[in-house]
Amino acid sequence: MQFHSSLTQFERLPLTTDPTPEPNPDEAEIDKESLDVPQIRQSNGTLASTEGVNSLGQRANSVTVQKSEELRQVMLAHRHERQLVILQDFPDPDALSSAWAYQLIAQQYDIKCEIVYAGTLSHQENIALVKLTGLPAIRCSVAALKSKDLSFYQGYTLIDNQGTTSGLVPIVQQAGIPLMAVIDHHNLQGDLKSEFIDIRPTVRATATIFTQYLQAGLLPLDNSINQHVKCATALMHGLRSDTNLLMQAKEEDFMAAGYLSRFYDAQLLSAVLQANRSKRVMDVIERSLKNRIVQNNFSIAGVGYLRYDDRDAIPQAADFLVTEENVHTAVVYGIVHDEDEELEVVVGSLRTTKLTLDPDEFIKEAFGQDSSGRFFGGGRTSAGGFEIPMGFLSGSNENSAYAKMKWEVFDTQIKQKLLRLVNPKDNPIQPE
Repeated sequence: MQFHSSLTQFERLPLTTDPTPEPNPDEAEIDKESLDVPQIRQSNGTLASTEGVNSLGQRANSVTVQKSEELRQVMLAHRHERQLVILQDFPDPDALSSAWAYQLIAQQYDIKCEIVYAGTLSHQENIALVKLTGLPAIRCSVAALKSKDLSFYQGYTLIDNQGTTSGLVPIVQQAGIPLMAVIDHHNLQGDLKSEFIDIRPTVRATATIFTQYLQAGLLPLDNSINQHVKCATALMHGLRSDTNLLMQAKEEDFMAAGYLSRFYDAQLLSAVLQANRSKRVMDVIERSLKNRIVQNNFSIAGVGYLRYDDRDAIPQAADFLVTEENVHTAVVYGIVHDEDEELEVVVGSLRTTKLTLDPDEFIKEAFGQDSSGRFFGGGRTSAGGFEIPMGFLSGSNENSAYAKMKWEVFDTQIKQKLLRLVNPKDNPIQPE
């Protein structure tokens, strides 16, 4: 699941490695007939093997090679087809960049992929990433997908999610479109029936997984190809954002960043990171400061009603609150109104610096599941989020007194569920 963004100015962190070595002329010549389809190769041109795609441990190498080969076989079996690549409703840089890498890999097998998401890009860095790199992701609302002829698609793929954070997934499922691949780094969210699955919670970013695919030869990057440079730049941004500027990165993530440093455009990445926050985002941060309560080093803030396009202001406010002295965890939430769908949903984000707090477990325990067994939220290391549909109570906010009363009910209920875990001895709802 994906609830990442950063308020703070990213520091430029150039990473350098030795140049890609030239292929060894003494190596055995590859059978020319095998060049009809892409081969799994390392960055130096040699065939990949379990002896090591890079300098990671043998187990990580083996997983990378195995999964890369499995994905290659799946791609071969679906040549010349058309797919939907579905992201979470509000995709972050990790999801956007990984989906682009998947699309470029699929192109080698004449598989046409459309990268879609149901929500919006409201975080200034996400908007800048798409605009400055030309990243081919498009918004496709639930209503738009319902009206679309889905018979053109032979499959769909989930990148950086497992279908629990996208309103588009139920539609493609109802249309009978088969799930071709799930590639994600979050904890397993449920039973998945897919032709290819690569879920690795021990890796800090899905961009790391895709970079390993590139290193294994599914798509040899070329500095002379502008699209490759821009995709590498996007992957670097996705990797850094999901690892908190590499501060929470593991060895695999560092190695992936080192590989990408050969191809990414540092100036382009800097331009993406320098995107300014909008006034509306600053207003939401101000509201979170005004409304926050701090208890047992938790900062909890409800920010009221937000427009759909301002949804990403919530995780940015959580990023800001967690920097306060004596606060290790911040939770910010609000009611987001989707005018297109005439729906309202409670959206919240959690940020933590406490190593012993698992955002995934905390959010799942706090808010539980719906009637179908689907959790209202989850997370990863240091971050998490939740979305709670308001159902019958959605809309009808023309009466300001009613809208205020509705917010107070949800605000109180969410605080009660959170404070029950933060301090079980306290009752946030005081009796009369």
